[in-house]
Amino acid sequence: MDWYLYTSAEAEVPDQDSDVAHLKARNAQAYEPTFNQVCDQETARQLMPVMLPTLPDSTLRSAVVESRSHGSPALPAQTDREVARMPEARHVPVMIPEVLSALEVKPGGFYIDANLGEGGHTEAILRASAPDGAVLGIDADKEAIRSAVEHLSSSPELAERLTTANANFRDIESFSTEHGRNQGSVDGVLFDLGLSSLQLDTEERGFSFRRSDPLDMRFDVRQTLTAGDIVNTYDRDKLADMIYQYGEERASRRIAAAIVAVRPLQTATQLADVIASAVPRRGSRRIHPATKTFQALRIAVNDELGALETGLRQAISLLKPGGRLVVIAYHSLEDRIVKNLFRQEASICICPPERPICDCGHTASLRLVSRRVIKPSQAEIEGNPRSRSARLRAVERL
Repeated sequence: MDWYLYTSAEAEVPDQDSDVAHLKARNAQAYEPTFNQVCDQETARQLMPVMLPTLPDSTLRSAVVESRSHGSPALPAQTDREVARMPEARHVPVMIPEVLSALEVKPGGFYIDANLGEGGHTEAILRASAPDGAVLGIDADKEAIRSAVEHLSSSPELAERLTTANANFRDIESFSTEHGRNQGSVDGVLFDLGLSSLQLDTEERGFSFRRSDPLDMRFDVRQTLTAGDIVNTYDRDKLADMIYQYGEERASRRIAAAIVAVRPLQTATQLADVIASAVPRRGSRRIHPATKTFQALRIAVNDELGALETGLRQAISLLKPGGRLVVIAYHSLEDRIVKNLFRQEASICICPPERPICDCGHTASLRLVSRRVIKPSQAEIEGNPRSRSARLRAVERL
């Protein structure tokens, strides 16, 4: 999963400036927290039948250990399942109890999973919304859709309530309308951003710098631009700017110069070796030197940040009053967009702090479900290390 650059300032939504008291009073209701990161025991019991079929053995073992260490009601070491246990190699959906609680999934609801992936979250939502809830699953990656449909086919009562669309979530509104759900008619939307294990582990996709795969990195193979095109055609300055902007890589100039000096490059491991030679790993550096550059390339190839803001705004318009929008981000660039948009749309006034009288005419369309970002539990991180960088935010449509 993506690296995560996170500071305490970004970890929560700050109050409005203290010297503008009327703004704080106006927005007090919008910032009132109502969702606790840790579900209470009763909520946990209610969600357990939904969660268990979607979790791998490693996560369950960690949860058993943590529940015992904290004196919580112990989870059974062996649990009967409605479906066969998910293989350990399969992508593990993150923060399932937090997602279901934040979405307030209910029977008969209509939900959109904007990043269907391998269907882990969708499966949990379908179970929680039984017997007649439905999900529209959207994904730009056709292979991810195929994998999700194949997985859910073993549970016909779930599969029949899933509709899929091979598309980018920047077009979420048009595909929702195409499937009979116009603005103001959706109960909840989930964005689980970043890469799935399927994409990281599939050969010939180029997402991982640990294999000699072609430099591709496209979510949607129908598009033409690839990571190889960027690496081998951008001039040094443009390449360095891209690496710095989307990877927040301080050594972007050195990396770009090293790439230009030896290109053309054909494979992910070739690129990773060039980057490692330009930026040697120091003792305090916890991630591979190529991590941030690979993230930058993936974001640039798929225009992830542009698609994210467009998709979020469309998702807000689709929600019915009381509907929930939940976003799981994995790096600070994504999370900053989510945080700022949510804060803006939950505010009655967006005038600059120095303006004494409000004249913006802005109306709040959202209520923050939680002031603070929600993080995975320690038990989940131990059972699924790729979840460690996940950050969840949720809002409710007014």
